[in-house]
Amino acid sequence: MGRINELRLITRVAQMYYIERKRQADIAEHLHLSQATVSRMLKKAEAEGIVRTSVIPPAGTFSHLEDGLRERFAIPEAIVVDCSEDRDGAIMSRIGEAAAHLLEATLSAGEVIGVSSWSQTIFKMVENIHPQKGAVAKYVVQTLGGMGDPSVQTHATQLTTRLARLTGAEPKLLPVQGLASSREAKLLMLSDPFVRETTDLFGSISLAIVGIGAVEPSELLARSGNIFSSRELSDLAEAGAVGDISLRFFDKDGKSVKTPLDDRVIGLPLENLNNVERVIALAGGQKKTEAIAGALRTGVIDVLVTDKFTAERLVAMPG
Repeated sequence: MGRINELRLITRVAQMYYIERKRQADIAEHLHLSQATVSRMLKKAEAEGIVRTSVIPPAGTFSHLEDGLRERFAIPEAIVVDCSEDRDGAIMSRIGEAAAHLLEATLSAGEVIGVSSWSQTIFKMVENIHPQKGAVAKYVVQTLGGMGDPSVQTHATQLTTRLARLTGAEPKLLPVQGLASSREAKLLMLSDPFVRETTDLFGSISLAIVGIGAVEPSELLARSGNIFSSRELSDLAEAGAVGDISLRFFDKDGKSVKTPLDDRVIGLPLENLNNVERVIALAGGQKKTEAIAGALRTGVIDVLVTDKFTAERLVAMPG
């Protein structure tokens, strides 16, 4: 009978703590036990199955898909957002809202934020961020050159400077083309002191926020002028490329696709993301599913923010 008496007392302690919401010190005083004994009994209540914890996801959340993504692609975290339709515009808005909340909730003081400047989804994130009053960042670093078509050039500058203002940081712009005409032209532009000041900060980035692109460029990127020719894109596809992060391409297995074109990109190399403490990727949509899968297999992404339609496709992919 000794065990049943022990379990009865453990049950009473658990009842007082979890149901009656009494403090451990009050329980100890009421039952004439030491507080250390009460603490041990609460732990034993869980071990004995007297207390069981249930997590019931509310409507509009998709923990089963997030679990599936973490398990399937071995990534630390995944955030899957609700969306009424499988359409790029709606998807980008919902992902942007969720990413803004994530950044606000997890931003640490003194962060050096690297941001890919040619992503409509990241721009949606910035639109939804509230000015930070507590923890503020140190720098917001543009990680891909922005100069191109003047009609859309302001997108890259606005994204970087606005995020800096909202997070209390100093913006560090990359005032050169994201895609140089040649390797020699790239080296010449990298020698500029203002450009070097920004690229020197690449190694200090503690949080990188990136988009994921398919080999076929987005409308925004196409209008920017920072794109390869049709022939060059065809060459990339033939080399096995399925997508890119800041014009750094990878194949379906997540391996870098290195071609002479890579020497023309002015921006953060893909492999440098391995040294960044936290990399958050924002992406969704039917056309990007294969690219997102390849990006997740690179091993550089710590958090994926995507929509439920894309998550379902990713989890259901063969292999």
